[in-house]
Amino acid sequence: MWDERYSDENYVYGTAPNTFLAEHVQMLQGPVLSLAEGEGRNAVFMASHGLDVLGVDGSAVGLAKARQLAQRHGVTIRVEQADLASYVPPEATFGAVVSIFGHLPGQARKRLHALVERSLRPGGIFLLESYSKAQIDRDTGGPKNLDMLVRREDIEREFQACEILLSQEIEREVIEGQFHTGLASVVQFIARKKAP
Repeated sequence: MWDERYSDENYVYGTAPNTFLAEHVQMLQGPVLSLAEGEGRNAVFMASHGLDVLGVDGSAVGLAKARQLAQRHGVTIRVEQADLASYVPPEATFGAVVSIFGHLPGQARKRLHALVERSLRPGGIFLLESYSKAQIDRDTGGPKNLDMLVRREDIEREFQACEILLSQEIEREVIEGQFHTGLASVVQFIARKKAP
């Protein structure tokens, strides 16, 4: 499905970074793991801020476009094709992990988030924006499967080894290409890995 979506010559979610990420990029330190990176807009943005970024996505087509976008912007990013439902990030490696609209079924998300928390170095930042369960009846973006949408309290529970810096469910205008456009209900979350 994602290879098909990304086969469009246009960047279907645009080439500008997610605005929540852009507002908080100064909190991030490398190396950064960017989950569900797609066509590269967020990885390229972070690389343009001097961060070493690894973008992971299940779509080879999306990652090829990510490499092209990086080249066009004169930055270098690393990419890895992997199914996030079975992906295992290396332990205690990343200064930050970013998840922007990286929706998985609930059990797969919990599994990945446990591994993501483990993959952060002490002091590392986890930053997430996802569509909330209240998004289900809107046609402004996100999966039409309630199990793939999130609640703020679920994300908080999944990062017990982190200090929560920001956790909120809000409505905001999301303008990101043709598939994320309009008023949306989102969860925004930032946490810092505690020292052992």
